[in-house]
Amino acid sequence: MPDMTQQAVAHDHGFGATRRVDNWWIGPLATAAILMAFVVYSTWAAFQGSHYWVNGTNYLSPFYSPELWGMSPHRLFAGTAPSWWPSGLLTFSAAFIILGVPAGFRLTCYYYRKAYYRSIWLDPVACSVGEARKSYWGENRLPLILFNAHRYMLYLAIILGFILLFDGIKSFWFPVDAAGNPFNWVSADGQPITAANQAAYNPAVAPAGWRFGIGLGSLVLIINPLLIMGYTFGCHCLRHIVGGRVDNFSCAPCGKSRFKLWQMVSRLNEHHGLWAMASLVWVGLADVYVRLVSNGVIPDPRIIF
Repeated sequence: MPDMTQQAVAHDHGFGATRRVDNWWIGPLATAAILMAFVVYSTWAAFQGSHYWVNGTNYLSPFYSPELWGMSPHRLFAGTAPSWWPSGLLTFSAAFIILGVPAGFRLTCYYYRKAYYRSIWLDPVACSVGEARKSYWGENRLPLILFNAHRYMLYLAIILGFILLFDGIKSFWFPVDAAGNPFNWVSADGQPITAANQAAYNPAVAPAGWRFGIGLGSLVLIINPLLIMGYTFGCHCLRHIVGGRVDNFSCAPCGKSRFKLWQMVSRLNEHHGLWAMASLVWVGLADVYVRLVSNGVIPDPRIIF
């Protein structure tokens, strides 16, 4: 009987050479399109430094959260830029400080490494398809050895996930004035902050209170951290942290609790690729939504207010 395993993996030599008759190239092409579109858009959005929040709401783009310095009421420190920023060389954007965490986490992620190795580096492009490189070096030298920092990026990503969850919950609360009417922040000179006037807000003028409501933006911003947490808490690295190096959970310290955590992470890990791509697309859509509403291109429908 012929060796079916050998027949299944056999292919001719050379880049792209294969005996496969299916449309194997659709997957890598679609993945490359999504990844490249996100990289281009997120880079463009990060350099804008404006229209990342919506006046009269608690909407804040996830690309700019947490806003350490900036011009919105969400900023943690006074000033539109830190004192040490070389403003003469590069205009400051709050996203510059934040995006390094999710970018580093996704770049070093086991799933994304597989995704862009196949779809962008084409190494290998697919199973049983010839590749350009004739030898395998592994990830044991620069720059790929830096992928070992994935565990440390995981810790930062977990923190960022809870920050985005807090933002999502805040988005259900809308500012009101003393009469209970919708409140809008104004600039330092008392002018309304609009799409055409994206000046820094005046911190001396604050809302009288907050009212619970549900806008379409609230739903967009609360779904975003749920998808991100599904991706983050299904991480291969986290699965190893909670359950790795354990031969028998019943004999390990806190074994019962660790086993339950391991089961939870394992369930999410089963669909890690789906969580990864869904959260990537949604975080981009969340920024698009906030940007369009802030620019006055589309309204923000209110379900409850």
